[in-house]
Amino acid sequence: MGLIIAVDGPAASGKGTIAKALARHFSVPHLDTGALYRGVALAALRGAVSLDDEAGLGALAASLDPALLADPALRDAATASAASRVSALHAVREALLDFQRAFAGQPGGAVLDGRDIGTVIAPDARAKLFVTADPHIRAHRRFLELIDAGHSVTEAGILGDILARDARDSGRLEAPLRQADDADLLDTSELDIGTAVQRAVDLVSRRMNRTF
Repeated sequence: MGLIIAVDGPAASGKGTIAKALARHFSVPHLDTGALYRGVALAALRGAVSLDDEAGLGALAASLDPALLADPALRDAATASAASRVSALHAVREALLDFQRAFAGQPGGAVLDGRDIGTVIAPDARAKLFVTADPHIRAHRRFLELIDAGHSVTEAGILGDILARDARDSGRLEAPLRQADDADLLDTSELDIGTAVQRAVDLVSRRMNRTF
């Protein structure tokens, strides 16, 4: 098995940016697993499939169009909120499980980021990070990101959404968001992105017991 790096954490913690940087540094492919759930959510919103229709959403997940993963609408607040609900459904998670595990099991290794990588998708990953930050800081980061993209949003509204998503993700019965027992904690609240990435590289290198 190659180098599998599992990066978990809540929304806007910096896990996606860190995971991409780790993939570049260690020369392995990267998968944003959250994009899969956002893709299902976006397909549901566009196809008028109810977010309470587990069977219908499971069917969407099983036939997910990969082109959706590059759609800018995946980053919309409505899509992200719907994805949090969709990701709690057993039928959706089962439909996407094999794809994620196959990606992780590539001979050369991979970096995957999400909410259950180190606990469910790749529990045997050689390096695991749990990336987090204060909810108010995460809300501010997401607010700046969405404003820069031209969206009309309020920071208070984003904070409310983040807190609600945290509660859903951590409280769901199916693969809840939690730090794996053997994962290193990386709190990015007071870190700029360069420092956060370097700490992540150091933590992974330590796990590998060698310097890259």
